[in-house]
Amino acid sequence: MKKVAIYVRCSTDKGQDLDTQILPLKEYVANRGWEVYKIYQDYAESGSKQDRKALKELMDDARRRKFHVCAVARWDRFSRSTRQLLESLETFRAVGVDFVSLHNATDTTTPEGKMFFTIIAGFAEYERELIRSRVLDGLNKARAKGKTLGRPKVPIDIQKLFQLKSEGLSIRKIAEELKVPKSTVQNYI
Repeated sequence: MKKVAIYVRCSTDKGQDLDTQILPLKEYVANRGWEVYKIYQDYAESGSKQDRKALKELMDDARRRKFHVCAVARWDRFSRSTRQLLESLETFRAVGVDFVSLHNATDTTTPEGKMFFTIIAGFAEYERELIRSRVLDGLNKARAKGKTLGRPKVPIDIQKLFQLKSEGLSIRKIAEELKVPKSTVQNYI
């Protein structure tokens, strides 16, 4: 009997429920006569991050050949980077693990499935770049309107800062005295 690793992820903790991915995947696995080995869950994690805890554990277990198939609800739940998708797919291929995306009808056991997966992964990266471009356009528009972006500046008594520095106090002690973060003191020095 094939053991299946189910991987699920959601981007935010605002109204997203992992059960919408888990339940259909468990049903799919049961219908195929397979067994769920483990459900790997990344909650409130971006698909562009490669250092997701559950994903790392899944990849480590794949290398140890603890399961035969990795199943996801949709390919974009696994990753939004073509490179990461293809590297993971190559790792799976090298260790004999198949990849199935339930809603995208992707099955890497066939040549067609491999081709389709590569094309879809390209669209995922394209979508991410479009989002990134729109965010940058919005930031540029805000700057053009004179809006200040980033953290608000922490008010600091610069004269006192340099007086304490001349007295030989460390950055940590100066920060404590002025009740500001060490990074603020470092930026002024």
